[in-house]
Amino acid sequence: MGRMPSQPPHPEATRRSIARQAWPIIVANAAVPMLGLVDTAVIGHYGTAVDLGALALGALLFNFIYWSFGFLRMATTGFTAQADGAGDEPEVRATLARSAGLGLLLGVGLLLLQWPLVTAYFAVMDASAAVEATGEGYFRARIWGAPAALALYAFSGTLIGLGHSRTLLLVQLLLNGVNAVLDVYLAGTLGLGAFGIGLGTAIAEWATCLVAALVLWRTLRARHRDREAFVPWARVRDGARLRRMMSANGDIMVRTLCLLLGFGWFANQGARFGDVTLAANHILLQLVSFSAFFLDGYAFVAEALVGRAVGARDRAWFRRVVRLSSELALGTAAALAAGVWLLGPVVVGLLTSLEAVRAAAVAYLPWTAVYVLLSVAAFQLDGIFIGATRTRAMRNAGLVSLGAFLLAAWPAAAWWGNHGLWAAFVVFVVARALALLPHYRRLEDSLGQPVGGRPG
Repeated sequence: MGRMPSQPPHPEATRRSIARQAWPIIVANAAVPMLGLVDTAVIGHYGTAVDLGALALGALLFNFIYWSFGFLRMATTGFTAQADGAGDEPEVRATLARSAGLGLLLGVGLLLLQWPLVTAYFAVMDASAAVEATGEGYFRARIWGAPAALALYAFSGTLIGLGHSRTLLLVQLLLNGVNAVLDVYLAGTLGLGAFGIGLGTAIAEWATCLVAALVLWRTLRARHRDREAFVPWARVRDGARLRRMMSANGDIMVRTLCLLLGFGWFANQGARFGDVTLAANHILLQLVSFSAFFLDGYAFVAEALVGRAVGARDRAWFRRVVRLSSELALGTAAALAAGVWLLGPVVVGLLTSLEAVRAAAVAYLPWTAVYVLLSVAAFQLDGIFIGATRTRAMRNAGLVSLGAFLLAAWPAAAWWGNHGLWAAFVVFVVARALALLPHYRRLEDSLGQPVGGRPG
């Protein structure tokens, strides 16, 4: 069933084709925070200050939980793309079944653990009794969407791995649209406040999950030409494949937690310099997040293309897709960094009218531009290693970069204040890339050679 080694794992690899795959992902990434913006806007018009505070705290908890399980999307993309590159259609379907099943299982686990989770969370948050009670209501309504939300991660990973980025965009827009309509109806028309927002999000997640499952079923059914069952249960239950999936997921989870800890440390250290500095850093991080939408688009495409090249054992095609996607990403990063440097003061002025905060943010803008420019290497290498499922290297790079950041931040912030903190933050993202570079050559050299054991 596999392709001949001389066949390319994809019909074309040009800058235009890569950009065509990247733009729907960029738009879909940008649409993700729209969920939170719509929730906030509806509560801002129909709810109370208590509802708004409860929504802010409840959404923060869900962001942390779901980001921690982001490995479901990433590992699924890599394994799917590799199976697709090898022409192994049964393994494409088995990968989806394993990942979606794990997502549903983890979602059910969150449902069962909802009481200790929400109790422990609000116990450490300094919120009023009214906000806490309302926040718990929001959490208990939205948590019922957890199995669907995590299964959607697996579905998204499959779509990216197969190169169906436009379908991914439509799925994200469907989720946003259904969520917006339900927000207005439940929180506005019915007056259910934050509870209605949580319930609407859960319903939207289930509706979108079912539509995405149907789309993937039809897509994979149309590709079903092999003699194995549509759901190859023997492969799904295969111990070696399950261990490989769980190992990759564990590695990516550790790497993600390192990123969370790094960003959390940055925010906490900024707070020590006062409320103005904390607010300024928060605004500048929005520019970093905006830039990430674009750089992630190319990294996601690299995941799929690299995965196919690895699956096909095609070193020449691997080098080509890495070079072309990286060139586009680097050009985009340079443009974004220039935009932050030149237009940053205008954007900061649009985001806040507080003169002290505005002045502080403008003072640190050059650091933000440098971060955006240099972060492209980490984004691209993450995409390459996710596509190749060399997750142990990613895990180690996460640990090394977090250690480098903490070691740099302690003296730099003490000597140079928030400028030192930003310098250490730049070290954080550069260290992620430098820690992966030694493994890149081994990855490239391994193509075309037999795979022996788990790659590291």
